Amino acid sequence: MLNKQHIINRFISYVTIDTASDPKSDTTPSTAKQWDLANKLVEELKAIGMQDVTIDDNAYIMATLPSNVNHEVPTIGFISHFDTSPDFTGANVKPQIIENYNGKDIVLNADEDIILSPDYFEDLLLYKGQTLITTDGTTLLGADDKAGICEIISAMEYLINHPEIKHGTIRVGFTPDEEIGRGAHKFDVKKFGADWAYTMDGSQVGELEYENFNAAGAVVKVKGKIVHPGYAKGKMVNSMYIATEFINSLPRMETPEHTEGYEGFFHLYSIHGEVEETVLEYIIRDHDRGHFEARKEVMVKLTNDINEQYEREVITTEIKDQYFNMKEKVEPVMHIVDIAEEAMKQLGIKPLIKAIRGGTDGSQLSYMGLPCPNIFAGGHNFHGRYEYVPVESIMKATEVICKIAELTAIKKG
Repeated sequence: MLNKQHIINRFISYVTIDTASDPKSDTTPSTAKQWDLANKLVEELKAIGMQDVTIDDNAYIMATLPSNVNHEVPTIGFISHFDTSPDFTGANVKPQIIENYNGKDIVLNADEDIILSPDYFEDLLLYKGQTLITTDGTTLLGADDKAGICEIISAMEYLINHPEIKHGTIRVGFTPDEEIGRGAHKFDVKKFGADWAYTMDGSQVGELEYENFNAAGAVVKVKGKIVHPGYAKGKMVNSMYIATEFINSLPRMETPEHTEGYEGFFHLYSIHGEVEETVLEYIIRDHDRGHFEARKEVMVKLTNDINEQYEREVITTEIKDQYFNMKEKVEPVMHIVDIAEEAMKQLGIKPLIKAIRGGTDGSQLSYMGLPCPNIFAGGHNFHGRYEYVPVESIMKATEVICKIAELTAIKKG
């Protein structure tokens, strides 16, 4: 049996260390404070008995649990990130422990009247009677993805202490800067040496994901001409009006607030405009690769059409791919999803197999040669003051890791 208090203590020791990443930095890790937790994790991995514990110059951590079977078994991996989102402060996190949650409002901060309520966050009702860890309403919690790290280390510790559970070689990896899209950028897949891996970075208990968006970013620049407005007839070109034409020419209902499931979208997330120049920043998302490519073509054609209308180049659009749907790389090796699904079922967990309406390090790693589905880590309401995680969810995810290791060895034995 897992020791609940031991897991609580471990998790809290992680989240009380500020590890926010910084998209404006060009270093790896992007913030020096990420080293504080990284170095702690290295020492902890050594202390529980992991082998080949390494940390490189960019703070990527790897370690090995050697096989305890005498037959050939694939090497599998488990991966999480230790940075937290820069969207909301992760400094001076003060976790609150709510035992035997009663299904009612939780007062996070009485002074500021900050309430975590099931009236708004309905998922809370899934965890009545369980132990919740919340914030004090002034910071994020950091369960994304320190819950994943806690689960991986706790699982490795459990397997080390219970050699009767048979498993092959297991590699673990902890990365910086996932929250700013760089978690896999400097991950050494060859050094990691796993046949496949799982990121422990999902939310609700049971989540198992091997599909995600194809993603691109687009920067649209519109050029105008500024002239004194009193003498502007036939001379002034207002870039903001042209930008508005561009915006209104894209499908209005194909935006995040009007789409769900497998539906893709164009998302305008930033506008900076003056008469002389307006810059629009978009993200383009679609699960279907063909539809994704068509969306990019729509933006290019619209750019060309507007330039033809004005009989000169008034608008440019630069599109850069960001990541692709891991489904293309995982489907040829679907047994790695099947093993995770079977592990959950054997533990009495209902698998929730769905597509991610977002991205994951697992996507990039899959295209780097390491097929990498995503498994629940248990947290909810990431990146903000209402973030929480049930301790029982952390424990279940820990059990899933151990069961995956066991099933992999059995199936190959």
